[in-house]
Amino acid sequence: MVSIHDVNPQKLITATALELEKNKELAPPEWTKFVKTGSHKERPPEQKNWWYIRSAAILRSVAINGPVGVSKLRSKYGGKKNRGASPEKFRKGSGNVIRKILQQLEKAELIKYQKDATRKGRIITPKGLSLLNKTAAELYKKTSKQSTAK
Repeated sequence: MVSIHDVNPQKLITATALELEKNKELAPPEWTKFVKTGSHKERPPEQKNWWYIRSAAILRSVAINGPVGVSKLRSKYGGKKNRGASPEKFRKGSGNVIRKILQQLEKAELIKYQKDATRKGRIITPKGLSLLNKTAAELYKKTSKQSTAK
């Protein structure tokens, strides 16, 4: 059986974003046209479907990294801030964007909040893992057909 580890992550995220666009519970809020994805960015994203791409990337991150919270995801989606003549410094990504995406993924029942005695955070549900594995299997079939045709 093909898993999310067997395919190219970038292609998996793009294909999963197309699947998430079909879900009506994952609509981007109105303010996403104007918002930056972190203080280290100078401009908002140029892609029209950047909300779905970020949602798919967060879904994949939750699936791989286990119980994960907003703070860890902010660190993952952060970057270096250009401070002019001063040296560059790392800045975390936007917490509001990540929080809203996590809330939408929870509403769509693709992830859920887990609170154990040892760790707490969001984990992937069987429905979310099924979506990722199904998309990975379709991508794997496409790439294997292309490699045998050469």
